[in-house]
Formats: sequence, structure tokens, C-alpha cells
Amino acid sequence: MQTIGNVWLWSGFAIVVIAALLADLVLMRHGGPHKVTFKEALWWSIGWVLLALSFNAGLWWYLQQTAGEAEANRIGLEFLTGYLVEKSLAVDNIFVFLLIMGYFSVPEHLRQRVLVIGVLGAIALRAVMIFAGAALLNQFHWLLYVFGAFLLFTGIKMWFSAGDEPDLESNPALRFMRKHLRLTPQYHGNQLVVEKEGKRWFTPMFAVLILIAVTDVIFAVDSIPAIFAITMDPFIVLTSNVFAVLGLRAMFFLLAGAADRFHLLPYGLAVILVFIGTKMMIVDLYKIPVLVSLGAVVLILAATMILSVLRPAKGGHGA
Repeated sequence: MQTIGNVWLWSGFAIVVIAALLADLVLMRHGGPHKVTFKEALWWSIGWVLLALSFNAGLWWYLQQTAGEAEANRIGLEFLTGYLVEKSLAVDNIFVFLLIMGYFSVPEHLRQRVLVIGVLGAIALRAVMIFAGAALLNQFHWLLYVFGAFLLFTGIKMWFSAGDEPDLESNPALRFMRKHLRLTPQYHGNQLVVEKEGKRWFTPMFAVLILIAVTDVIFAVDSIPAIFAITMDPFIVLTSNVFAVLGLRAMFFLLAGAADRFHLLPYGLAVILVFIGTKMMIVDLYKIPVLVSLGAVVLILAATMILSVLRPAKGGHGA
């Protein structure tokens, strides 16, 4: 599969991501575990967005010098569209994280640790799935139609289930853990496992991390096909995905108190998935321009967020 990625671009991307993760781990945790304020989360969220845009600008400049302005513009739009789609889908991911944290009453000072592990796991998982997906699509073009149909089905399902609270009690992973593992009723700091009377017990922190990991898998299955509808270049797919995931932790704390304000957002995400799924299924008949895709995504997100503010939810999270 063709890609603009070369050893210099991949190396530069890896250096930026590693440096960003180290800065996040060191600076955001400055002063030890603490409750992240809205102001702190807001500045970090802005910083992550600016980092992604700066990377895109640097990539555009490099391609303009090496491949021409037309190619630079095309790749720049693909990255921006993919980043926006993945960032949007990450919001729905955040809502589920909020539900899991609330269900297990995770202490404020422990939430950062859970999210750090969740973000690192999401990055690793997406890298594996993206390269596997790229290899499969390169060999089996008809998988595009399968991915498109899957996104179409997911979007329709999301539309009709929007506003419904996920039922953690019926979650297979949680039911399995309760049936096969000894779970302590209280937290033991950051510990995942403790010894009691010679027996191994798992803490609620362990259960939370497992459910976060399962959530990462579920959302990756949705988001990876979505980005392949924007571009087939593995470099753009991975970079836009990773930059969207990098800001997940700050976004969690930013949206922690604002989930109800954007109660119509799941409907917008459902429409975006249906649009992208349709785009993927008709790719051999008509290729929707990237600029049109970008405009559609921005318009849908803006409309649902504005409508959420104009028509506040009557009670709790949901439409």
C-alpha cells in the first residue's frame, strides 16, 4: 500500500509522540496525584490540539518542498479530516470512561493513572489494528465494502441507542471478573492485586483498567474503519489517530462536568458514521472529495453542539 511515510517522517513522528507523552506524564502529574481542574484540563486540551495542527503544518511544509503544493494540500486535508473524525469519536469514548469511573467510584487522585494506562493501551492497540487493516485492504479491496457496511450499521445503531445509559451490570467482562476473580470492596491506592490471608485479591482498580481496555478495543473497531474511509495511507491513518488519542486524558477532565451540555452529540456522531460508511461503500462509483468530507464533519459537529446548548437536556445525560 502506497504511503508518504519514509524513515525521516516516521522517525520525526515517533520523536514528537515520545516527547509529548513524557511531557504529559511529567508536567500534568506535577505535584503528585491530584484532582485536575477544569482550567488545567482546558489548557492541556488546547495544547494537544495545537500540537496536532503544528504537526500537520510541518508535514504540509515538508511535502510542499518534496512533492509539490497539490500533494501537500491533499495530505494536509486528509490528516485534518481524519484527526477531526477521530477526535469526535473519542468524545463518545470519554462518556463511557466517565460512566465506568463513576460506577466504580474511582477517587479523583487515582483517575489520572487509569487514563494514562488507557491512553498508552489505545495507542498500541490502534497501531496494531491500523497496520493489520492496511495489509488486509491492500490484499482484499472488497473489505472496503465490509468496513463501510459496518460503519453504516454502527451509525444507525448509535442513533437509536443515543441517550441510553450503557448497562455495566450486563457487561460480559465485568460479569466474568465477578464470577472468576476475588474482588476487594475497597481501593488499595494504585495497587491492582493484594494478598489477604495467603490469597490473591484483585482491587476495583484492576476491574476499571480491564473495562477501560475493553472499551478501547470496542471504539478502535469503530474508529479504524472510519479513518480508512478518509485516507488509505497508513502514515496519515496512524498519525491522525495517535494525535487524537494523545489528548484523551485532558479531554476526560475537560468534559467531566460538561457531558450533559452536549447530550445531542451522540446523534451527530451517528450521522458522521453513516456518512463515512456511505462514502466507503460508494468509493468505486464516486469518490467524495476530502474537502467535502471535512466540511460535512465540521458542520454536523457544530450543529449538534449548538443544538445541545439551545435545547438543554431535561434531566441527566441523554436526549
